[in-house]
Amino acid sequence: MAFIVKSKVYGKDYYYLRKSKREGNKVKSICLGYLGKTRKEAEKKAKVLLERIENKGIDHKEGKKEVRVLKHEKISIEDLANFCKRKGFVFRSSDIYGGFAGFWDFGPLGVELFNNLKNDWWNFFVQQKENMIGIESSIISHPKVWEASGHIDNFNVNDYLVTCLKCKKSTKVDKPDLEKIKCDCGGEYDWSKAQMVEQMFRTRVGSNKEEAFLRGETAQGIFTDFKLIQQTSRMRLPFGVAQIGRCFRNEIAPRDFLFRSREFHIGEFEFFIHPKETKCNLLEKKHLNVKFRFLDSETQKKASEELKEVKIKELLDKNKLEEWHAYWLAEQIIWFKNLGLNEIKIREHTKDELSHYSSATFDIDYEYPFGSKEVAGNANRGQFDLTQHQKASKESMEVFDENTKEKILPRVIEPTFGIERVFLALLTKTYTKNQKGEVVLRLPARLAPIKAAVFPIVKQLEFEKIAEQVVNDLKKEWNVIYDKSGSIGRRYARNDEIGTPFCITIDADSPRKKDVTIRERDSGEQVRVKLDKLKEILKKAIEGEDILKLGKLVNTRKK
Repeated sequence: MAFIVKSKVYGKDYYYLRKSKREGNKVKSICLGYLGKTRKEAEKKAKVLLERIENKGIDHKEGKKEVRVLKHEKISIEDLANFCKRKGFVFRSSDIYGGFAGFWDFGPLGVELFNNLKNDWWNFFVQQKENMIGIESSIISHPKVWEASGHIDNFNVNDYLVTCLKCKKSTKVDKPDLEKIKCDCGGEYDWSKAQMVEQMFRTRVGSNKEEAFLRGETAQGIFTDFKLIQQTSRMRLPFGVAQIGRCFRNEIAPRDFLFRSREFHIGEFEFFIHPKETKCNLLEKKHLNVKFRFLDSETQKKASEELKEVKIKELLDKNKLEEWHAYWLAEQIIWFKNLGLNEIKIREHTKDELSHYSSATFDIDYEYPFGSKEVAGNANRGQFDLTQHQKASKESMEVFDENTKEKILPRVIEPTFGIERVFLALLTKTYTKNQKGEVVLRLPARLAPIKAAVFPIVKQLEFEKIAEQVVNDLKKEWNVIYDKSGSIGRRYARNDEIGTPFCITIDADSPRKKDVTIRERDSGEQVRVKLDKLKEILKKAIEGEDILKLGKLVNTRKK
């Protein structure tokens, strides 16, 4: 039998619908729902709630309760761009002037997510590794850097601008495809007027307008600083140097939202190894057993895209890569899987598509809404770059190796990541909808732009003060917001849409019991925790522990 009860909180009346339930020799009173602040309102809501329980079995305490179902939602790249603009993740640069093709601005939520992603990358590949250090080199650099690296001679000869004779549309064509392909409309391209497009951005520096370049990759800053880095850090081979930074390429046709832009971020590191060292002392069983979908060069030569599931060990056994190359490719795959991006595949470059500096390259591709495209890569650059800069600068790039007691020129393995492309893959993967059709962005808690939202349910000063104290305390550690506007369901939905993993509620019992409820985004389930344990529990949950095991589970109708 259900009944209405009145509870006084700080002198105010609150009405609830409760029900008695026998458990063994005891009879317990179970709350079925909040009914309002007046007797009249309570009686009206109680009638509706009892009808729902009778007709639909929504007695969340002992009958059926709402089950939260999330389904991955396929979204077009155009719709994703609109979602990002609407929620404050990404805007077109210079939007009030119609935008500027190939350039994007990160909004309030986007910059938080992007910074969290960069920090996660840095933590995994630099801070957790004993043989890795970082730098940040200049964006503008001397022309001789790019002459020596081969970018001016090789970077600008593969892209051509051609115009369709039928539809008059201009597009970019790669050199190997010249005179081999047709326009999407079926028309022929005017190959006689194909124009080579320079991808490097030139600029002028100083009053004498000295020529300089915006960097096309972050790697060259590492190579030119190599000797200084090694001497000042006192690192011994093998070791790596990492950086994340802005790069610029004059793309003919920037497209697919953040995927192909003219300004973007690369996260990469150059790992320097003795040229004769073939054994990797860091390669463990966990690396050898890393599984992934693989498209090898032989299959591609047969005009096939058939994928095989293989382990790193199989590539080693077939001499497709050597141990250090295998180790870093495995580490890259592990990082992507830690992000939840399990759908990646590895594609081996064929000999005719290798970059001018690489003897072996593997693309890490992700299935975007517009197709399977490169999100990261791994190249064996050998001694190419250090040799080129040594020749051009007349400065020795050799270092003394303590193990062999000789001066050597190291060889290099280079893992590289398009950070915007990883950002885009994350949004694509985590964009889901619940059974009501509401968006739930299932970002990993450690990456979410806002870690927690704090809600006072009761609109009174005492409750709002507790909520503000909680926010101020948590803000010392994380990005946390305070929200007291709208229904509790609407507040949950707002935060689900932007990926907030935890919602903390200050309810009628909080002042007396000194506790709060924490709602987990994906399941909609809630746990009750003591205020003095809140920060500790939230920290564990953000780091990956199941929050539903860190507090007392609360049965609730609202998910």
